[in-house]
Amino acid sequence: MRGRRAPTQRPGGSQRGHFWLRLRALARKEFRQLLRDRSNLLIGVGLPIALILIFGYGLSLDVRDARLAVALEDGSPEAHEIAAALDGSTYMSATVVRSLAQARRLMDTHEADAAVHLPADFARRLAAGDARVQLLLQGSDPIRSAAIQGYVEGAVAIWAQKRQDRAGGPAAGAGVTVVDRMWFNAANTSTWYLVPGLVVLIMTLVGTFLTALVMAREWERGTLEALFVTPVRPVEVLLAKIVPYFLVGLAGLALCLVAARLLFAVPIHGSLLVLLAASMLYMIVSLGIGLLISAFTRNQFLASQIAILASFMPSLMLSGFVFDLRNVPPAVRTVGHLLPATYFMELVRTLFLAGTYWPLVLKDCGILALYAVVLLALALAVTRKRLD
Repeated sequence: MRGRRAPTQRPGGSQRGHFWLRLRALARKEFRQLLRDRSNLLIGVGLPIALILIFGYGLSLDVRDARLAVALEDGSPEAHEIAAALDGSTYMSATVVRSLAQARRLMDTHEADAAVHLPADFARRLAAGDARVQLLLQGSDPIRSAAIQGYVEGAVAIWAQKRQDRAGGPAAGAGVTVVDRMWFNAANTSTWYLVPGLVVLIMTLVGTFLTALVMAREWERGTLEALFVTPVRPVEVLLAKIVPYFLVGLAGLALCLVAARLLFAVPIHGSLLVLLAASMLYMIVSLGIGLLISAFTRNQFLASQIAILASFMPSLMLSGFVFDLRNVPPAVRTVGHLLPATYFMELVRTLFLAGTYWPLVLKDCGILALYAVVLLALALAVTRKRLD
């Protein structure tokens, strides 16, 4: 009886099979190491929660509870009506004094952010049609001062409109009514503007900082050198490193989305699937930056410092998270547009507050994909070069 010939196996198929077996074994090892090391879990899960609470509740660009010193030198009913109009809202609180000198003292001691002066001849000049209200502002904070100026002018304009309505006289611009509507931010709060940016900051921190730190630690301990004397190839090691921290980054994304909807009531007008896909793409970019930093430094302390200075801090200051890049000098604007976080920030805010605008989605995703390919290729090339 003749024996059967064993089926031949293509060398390429065998290599592919070995590749996936090695990759699965390495990824399993990385997951176990991630779960054993509590410091990694603290950075990957605890730090995002802390950032959500700190930035979500502690950081606001809104001006509320502006303190006004109202110098009420005129005892007329009209002057008292204006003083009452300046008080009693969530945006302003007024302290009535009897002279402008007292109001200025309150500003000097920083007990008041602005002073409103109603002179002694206010009622007489109002009857003559030439009344004036003086507003003094703390110029040390121009953004806050501009907001307070708008609040005071709006309150005085509302008072004047009500007075004209009671008198039955024609208002200025009679027959024309301005009806305003706040697009993309119906709540008119900076929280809706800041919370989507937390997605960028948290994914940058988890992807870049954690990956650079863990990889540099393994360089220091000689773990990677021990792996590379086996049949394991550098690309398999890098892919195995990416998988667990990619999932940790997605966990941070889930925390941000839950906090945005349940804690801060921020809507998501765009496609959730597009948001998830773009976030996965940016997570790969962040991981590529972390791998590249660790391959160059091979030192935990140095890798952590470079990761903070080269990724997290620029993402915080130069990506448009707080400052509009159109208002910064051209050189700073150029640096900001070199950061992948800038394009992801623009994309996330559009998907949250405006909707799925496909030309912008395709442009930003294309740029992020290019960054991902270049960074991963550089990380692999540097790792190979350092191992030769």
